[in-house]
Amino acid sequence: MKIAFLGDIVGRAGRRAAASILPKLKEQHKIDLTIANLENAAGGFGLTEKALDQLEKGGVDFFTSGNHIWDKKEGITLLDNRNNVIRPANYPGNPPGKGYRVIQVDGVPVAIFNVQGRVFMPSIDCPFRAIDKCLQQIGEGCPVKIVDVHAEATSEKVAMGWYLDGRVSLVLGTHTHVATRDVKILPKGTGYVTDIGMTGSHDSVLGVSKKIIIQRFLEMRPVRFEIASGDLRCDLIVAEVDESTGRTTGIEHMQVRVDEKS
Repeated sequence: MKIAFLGDIVGRAGRRAAASILPKLKEQHKIDLTIANLENAAGGFGLTEKALDQLEKGGVDFFTSGNHIWDKKEGITLLDNRNNVIRPANYPGNPPGKGYRVIQVDGVPVAIFNVQGRVFMPSIDCPFRAIDKCLQQIGEGCPVKIVDVHAEATSEKVAMGWYLDGRVSLVLGTHTHVATRDVKILPKGTGYVTDIGMTGSHDSVLGVSKKIIIQRFLEMRPVRFEIASGDLRCDLIVAEVDESTGRTTGIEHMQVRVDEKS
């Protein structure tokens, strides 16, 4: 099974980049399943139905998220109304939505999980124990398992990779918008990268206007963020997973630049 996972989609620029590169990429690499992190898809913060519809039409099959999924009320509603969107599994209490889902890809069950880190982020429930609980609920009947670890600290994501080696197919980090490109297959067959990167404007500071972010650092006062629009690129992982064993047999990081003239 060939799986493509796009790094954090940031605003309209990110949605445009994804829609531009996906048709050719899916055909060229014979992709069976396309996943993306969309917590920044609507104006850089949160999710709207319009943004989700655009990404679906652009070729994304399934969506993970993170701490910004709560930023727009409409996006929170979509967690219960759409079966192809999940939020981090380790939020306490009984939040809307699901932390994982099992979908069918050409008759093959695929489990997709989302957990959020706690280092330099809100102190929610333990992501390690949360993923353990999710895996116990799934059982042994679904070899292909994909985990989005939405976290700030590289150490936390690296630790999660080792913790899940041999237990899941892929552990892919999101959140920082900076591609680490430390792609590898761990000893027990789990494909890993610390952070996939970002889909959107790379003429920016993490997708936001350079001028605005520099102003914020210089003046240390709140400013209204503006999503940048130039130099559109898509950071993504393309992985091949054995459907019977769940082991990753091939994985690579790609950065695809959008041809603005096309």
